[in-house]
Amino acid sequence: MILGAVGLASVLVAVAPEPTRRELPPRVPYAEISPIIVGVSGIPIEAGGTVRPSSPVRIAAAVSGRVMWVSPSFQSGRRVAAGTVLFRIEQARYVHQLREAEAELAARRTDLLKQEEEAQLARVEYQGFLLRDPSAVSSDFASPLVFHEPQLETARAAVAREEAHVEKAKRSLASTAVAAPFDSYVREQTVAVGQILTTGEPVGRLFAADSVEVVVPLSDEQALLIPEVWTDRESDGVGPPARVTAEFGDVKYFWEGVVDRVEAALDERTRTIDAVVKVSDPFKPGVAETPRETGLARPPLLVGKFVRVQIEGIAPKSYFRVPRAALQPGDEVWTVGDDGRVSIVPVRIFHRGNDEAFVTGALGGKQAVVTGGLQFATDDMVVQTEVSSNP
Repeated sequence: MILGAVGLASVLVAVAPEPTRRELPPRVPYAEISPIIVGVSGIPIEAGGTVRPSSPVRIAAAVSGRVMWVSPSFQSGRRVAAGTVLFRIEQARYVHQLREAEAELAARRTDLLKQEEEAQLARVEYQGFLLRDPSAVSSDFASPLVFHEPQLETARAAVAREEAHVEKAKRSLASTAVAAPFDSYVREQTVAVGQILTTGEPVGRLFAADSVEVVVPLSDEQALLIPEVWTDRESDGVGPPARVTAEFGDVKYFWEGVVDRVEAALDERTRTIDAVVKVSDPFKPGVAETPRETGLARPPLLVGKFVRVQIEGIAPKSYFRVPRAALQPGDEVWTVGDDGRVSIVPVRIFHRGNDEAFVTGALGGKQAVVTGGLQFATDDMVVQTEVSSNP
C-alpha cells in the first residue's frame, strides 16, 4: 500500500510541467538630489568677530589741580558731542600765572622800546659826528656797540621769551577744562569733584560714536575672494560690502558695513588674515532679519558683542551654488538629468561655506546634484531620485 502511494507520487512529479522562470527586474538605486543654483551675485564669505571701538581714546588731565566740576554727561554709557566739557580743574593758580606772564611781557616790551629809542639816538649822534669829522670811521665799519645793537637783540629776545610764557600760561588755563575730542560715547569714568589730579593722570575712556569695527579672521582662501583685498584704500574709500548680524534673544538683527582694510601681517597665534569691517552709525537700531512683534525695543550694535559677518566676495563668471554634501573626492559632482542618468562633472571649487560650495564647471541651473544615497557612480548610470530634505 505504502509502496504504491510512493510510486504514484513519483510518477506525478515526473510528468508535472516545469514552472515558468521569470527574470527579476534590475534594482535601480536611489539617490538623494538637490537643485543646482546659478550664482547671480558675489560669493558670500562668512566669519565671526567681536565689535570694537574704531577710535578709542583715554581722557587724562593736561594740568594738575583739584576737580571743581564734572559734567552730568561724563558717565559711562552716555553720548557726548565734540567739544563738550567733561570736567573742570580749579583755575585760580593758572589765572595768576597768566597775569604774571602778561605783566612780565609788558615790562620786556617797555625795555625793548627804550632800547630802540637809544639805538636810534645813537645813530643820529654818530651821523652828526661824521659831519663834523669826515675822517672818522664810516657807520658801516663802526662797532655794533656804538649803535646799541647787542642790547637791542637782547631786549627783542626777552620779549619773545615772555610771549612764549604768556602762550604757555593761556594753554594751561584752557587745559583746566577737559573736552571731548569728537562725538563719542563714554566707556569709563573715574573722576569726582574734589579729587586732586596730577598732569597726565587718566580719568576715563571714550570711543567714537560714528562708527565701530569688527575684526574678522579669514583663511587664505577666504581672503583671496575679497575684491581688491590688498588695495591700499584712502580713509574715505569704499570697500566691498559686508553685513554684520548679531543675536539678541531669539531675534537676529543686522547692520550694513564695508571692508575698510586688511591687516598687513598674519595673526601670530591663528595664522589667519584679519579683515577689518567698518560699520557706520552703529547705534542706529538694527534691522530684524524676520518680522517680529511691534513695540519691542530694537537694539544698537554694542561694543564687545560677538557677531557674524558676511562679506560680498568676487563674482566669478558662470558659477554655481551646490550643497557641500554634493562634493565628491577629486573635485567633482554627480549630476542627474531628467532621464535619471548620472553624469560625473569635474568642477573648480572657489569656496566651501558652512552648508554650500561655490563652483564652476559644465553645470546648468536645471540640473540636480547627488547629495546622498550612492556610494559610487558611473556615467550614464540610472538612478531613482528623491529630493534631499537638507538642500
